[in-house]
Amino acid sequence: MKRFRELLFAAALCVMPVLAGAGAAHTAAADASRTAPSATALTASAATPAARAAAGAHTVTFVNRSGKKLWIGSTVNKGEPDGNSKNLKSLPVLKPGQSATVTIPENKAPHHWRGKFFARQGCSGKSGSSFHCAIGDCGKFAKRCVTGEQPVSLAEFNFDKKDADAPWYDVSYVNAVSLPITIAPKGAEEVTQNGPCSKQGCRKNLLRYCPRTDRVHNSDGMTVLCVNPSRDAPSAYSDAVKRHCPKAYAWSKQDTETGNRTMRQCSKCKGFVVTFW
Repeated sequence: MKRFRELLFAAALCVMPVLAGAGAAHTAAADASRTAPSATALTASAATPAARAAAGAHTVTFVNRSGKKLWIGSTVNKGEPDGNSKNLKSLPVLKPGQSATVTIPENKAPHHWRGKFFARQGCSGKSGSSFHCAIGDCGKFAKRCVTGEQPVSLAEFNFDKKDADAPWYDVSYVNAVSLPITIAPKGAEEVTQNGPCSKQGCRKNLLRYCPRTDRVHNSDGMTVLCVNPSRDAPSAYSDAVKRHCPKAYAWSKQDTETGNRTMRQCSKCKGFVVTFW
């Protein structure tokens, strides 16, 4: 962990190549267990799998309220028995206040998309050769990812034409906190505060609550990242995240805790709005 933090600190300061393993770990551990969640408190959709397959593809709209230029990144779950999801190859770059929409490729084989979106910050260089990002780096291209992401805040989704309850969604700070994220369904018949179709995540700046030993600073001494030192067990990090943002994952097995509010589904929505604050 000490070596990992040293490498991550260097990346945040000087724009280095990606640390691919950390982001992939979340997919393999926490995300894989959420492919078919046990939604005891959620209301199932009456739609049949055949009707879901005939429906149009969902969209995700990204909104940049961070005050910084953002390069949207995305990776998909790997090694799935029913086929790997297709990587998105044209992701938006957003100046402060801008928004953009992408269509999820769920109407084509394998008829699902399970993955995550995140905001890359401090990016520079020529796309395809020298392009890299200080936070959330995922390879040398400005509009698509070719590696796993560095530890960063995540908006996670499971769009599945064969699952009548899908799409499932959550905000994850399991690996790290960078920018605050909220996910809001759009086009749903009913949006509730805590049940299906509720808004997940929070717009609160969680970096201020980060334990001092978990903070990563830039060259100006500002905290730009909070890294979870123990993603698979409760810690001071997860306690702080849960206290200030209970509708987001703070550690990988938080969804097993009684009364947790980490994951939701909204089977009748047309898509989602992901806002970076």
